[in-house]
Amino acid sequence: MSIFDIKDKDLDSYTPMMQQYLKLKAQHPDVLLFYRMGDFYELFYDDAKKASQLMDISLTKRGTIAGEPIPMAGIPYHAVDNYLAKLVSMGESIAICEQIDSHLATKVPVERRVVRIVTPGTLSEESLLNDRQDNLLAAIWQDQHRFGYATLDITSGRFLISEQIDREVMAAELQRTNPAELLYPENFQDISLIEHRRGLRRRQLWEFELDTARQQLTMHFGTHDLTCFGVDRAHLALCAAGCLLQYTKNTQCTSSLPHINTISLENKQEGILMDATTQRNLEITQNFSGGSKNTLADVIDRTVTPMGSRMLKRWLHMPIRNITTVNFRQKIIRVLHDQVSYLQPLLRQIGDLERILARLALRSARPRDLSRMRSAFAQIPSIKKLLINKDLDLIQLLNRIGDFEKIRYLLSQSIIESPPMLVRDGGVIAPGYNAELDELRGLATGATDYLYRLELSEREKTGIYNLKIGFNTVHGYFIQLSRNQSHLVPIHYVRRQTLKNAERYIIPELKKFEDKVLTAKSKALTLEKVLYDELFDLLLPNLAMMQQSAEALAELDVLCNLAERAETLNYVCPTLEARSGIYIKGGRHPVVEHLLKEPFIANKLMLSDKQCMLIITGPNMGGKSTYMRQNALIVLLAYIGSFVPAECAIIGPVDRIFTRIGAADDLASGRSTFMVEMTEIANILHNATHHSLVLIDEIGRGTSTYDGLAIAWACAENFASCIKSMTLFATHYFELTTIPDKMDGVVNVHLDAVEHGDTIAFMHNVQNGAANKSYGLSVAELAGIPRKIIKRARKKLHELEIISREKKFKNIDYLQFKQEDQKIPLLVKKLKNLKLDKISPLQALEVLYKIKKIL
Repeated sequence: MSIFDIKDKDLDSYTPMMQQYLKLKAQHPDVLLFYRMGDFYELFYDDAKKASQLMDISLTKRGTIAGEPIPMAGIPYHAVDNYLAKLVSMGESIAICEQIDSHLATKVPVERRVVRIVTPGTLSEESLLNDRQDNLLAAIWQDQHRFGYATLDITSGRFLISEQIDREVMAAELQRTNPAELLYPENFQDISLIEHRRGLRRRQLWEFELDTARQQLTMHFGTHDLTCFGVDRAHLALCAAGCLLQYTKNTQCTSSLPHINTISLENKQEGILMDATTQRNLEITQNFSGGSKNTLADVIDRTVTPMGSRMLKRWLHMPIRNITTVNFRQKIIRVLHDQVSYLQPLLRQIGDLERILARLALRSARPRDLSRMRSAFAQIPSIKKLLINKDLDLIQLLNRIGDFEKIRYLLSQSIIESPPMLVRDGGVIAPGYNAELDELRGLATGATDYLYRLELSEREKTGIYNLKIGFNTVHGYFIQLSRNQSHLVPIHYVRRQTLKNAERYIIPELKKFEDKVLTAKSKALTLEKVLYDELFDLLLPNLAMMQQSAEALAELDVLCNLAERAETLNYVCPTLEARSGIYIKGGRHPVVEHLLKEPFIANKLMLSDKQCMLIITGPNMGGKSTYMRQNALIVLLAYIGSFVPAECAIIGPVDRIFTRIGAADDLASGRSTFMVEMTEIANILHNATHHSLVLIDEIGRGTSTYDGLAIAWACAENFASCIKSMTLFATHYFELTTIPDKMDGVVNVHLDAVEHGDTIAFMHNVQNGAANKSYGLSVAELAGIPRKIIKRARKKLHELEIISREKKFKNIDYLQFKQEDQKIPLLVKKLKNLKLDKISPLQALEVLYKIKKIL
């Protein structure tokens, strides 16, 4: 029987405890309900069966109803984080139901309520999160072909919205933000855009209503309207933001989220845009296998705080076009150059202040969080002392860090040096902070002396000299002696417990002391919890300033990290200019260089208004893709303010980076390799501008030779003559190397290789001019193709080259001309102007077409 088969009229047949469970479960039908019962969280019915499979725990039963057993599964409360982590990683959501009333002796069930719903996008626990990666909750709304999008990082309070003009831009934003959980309306039109994403949550339409969203947001921020945030006209984004905010409050079971104190509209014109394909191809934070190894972030990220690492990754995914900000970062990196070794140990002590503050705002911060906060603020004076006189721009950053001496003093007075993990364990509040607490603790700690004196007294009275007084959490205090001495106990000794070789007793005096001590311990723990909650009230008024400080400290960590990378990896400071173009001397691929044991072969790049396209030829494995990617990554690094892997770099305005490198079938959408390729190139053709950096690698391979060549030719012409974007165009179609002869702004370069006998050596060196051959068979042999097949391929290649040469002249040789034809002189004149032995097959076809047209 399923829980959904239970009718209201059937509830009377259940115990009061199960009735309570069923009512709570009815309020949360779509999530697993963790129902607290003593030291365990229990699950029943379908929840128990599902949890048993997902978490590999035992499925048992608890009684019967209507002759059928009630399925049950349970987990210890002290191990709940491990199980939550496993469930959340599978995309599950869990409602945590706690015991609110501690008076267990009452006949009615203990009061319980759901205190929080744990979902993938609303995690705040340190043990459940990847500390070096953002964990975002997002919501999406669609109107025709436009989208509204909102993201919230509950661990920092960062609340951002944006409006995307089309599907491609929306796909890029989803790729960049990579939300852990995505809310979407039940009538969402373009479901193929999101269906493969993790953590999808279908929501009702009314949750996205604009008026409801405005009301939710203004009420939360305590403002009359949203004009002060500059988001009032972003209607589509506000629809998403309203749903997202209400969902967050529902999952946290609160109406107060004080750390979410602003909402910002992202302006895409302020950053260098990269579509989803580009972000994948450049392997910024994720490699092609889905991991983080051998990515740009893997090489660049040596930050010493988790919040710094997360900030750096945000910078890498959204380089900025504001030259003033970039120059500010470059300047700070230069200033920090000599301070890295002193600063990084101090910054390491800051820890993840950003997420600690979020837990403080949610009132879920643990004692060790407050201890770490105290340690973080203790580092600020030393950091400022190192940097205070270094640079005027640096002073601005230090001012944002602030000074929290009063808060540090409060925490040092209130929290012990090394507190336990949970406040319920007791011993969190420092001695001397509260007189009443000290008095209650005195009663408990004075027990040792009293018990020692009582033990000596009872030994003398009874004559039993191995008598001992002990304590355990189940039976409390007791007097213990061996069983063979039980006949010696006085009549007022009351047996409390019988063991295999011992007896345990209680006496009135010991019972009276026990009640006094346990009452004192209970009162002390209750008072500690009250004092701990009061600490939150004292700290929260400073939350906004502390958040600003955490952000500034994270930025200092990132800039310090970039200074260290520049020194360690021999990077140089690029120059950003207003004039169009890119000049890179001695450029290197940051990731490939990091992996190589031998020196990386550096190469130059020159792009300008007069030379806007390079046609790149050379063998497979010769380094064409590496060369193109390295230049894109150098531009990307330059626009986050970082130094770059080159001898010299001068970079003009860049608004977008596009890549078309490799493709695979998109079977889920029913698209072939060629269709994927054409979709990607169409996106570039529609959106690239004069200031875009475009990397094109081998387009047209997915169809017939002449179709592919024609498409590649037309695209290259369009980039060079119409869009005039900064384009690197790699190809194996040697016919394209004639484009520079016909168009201005296009130049041939190639990556060289040398054949020696049956072997080939890749030089990885970019040289002027077109490659003279493709070396395809040499590469195939290097890959392990059997020699007899290579031999047969060489023979076939020779035959095909002969046939190709014959085809160039075939139709011309068989034309029948009449001497009296008046058009012959014109035809002869045209043929004399053609160097037919030097033209490509495609040009030969053009010649034939013109001849036929004349005749």
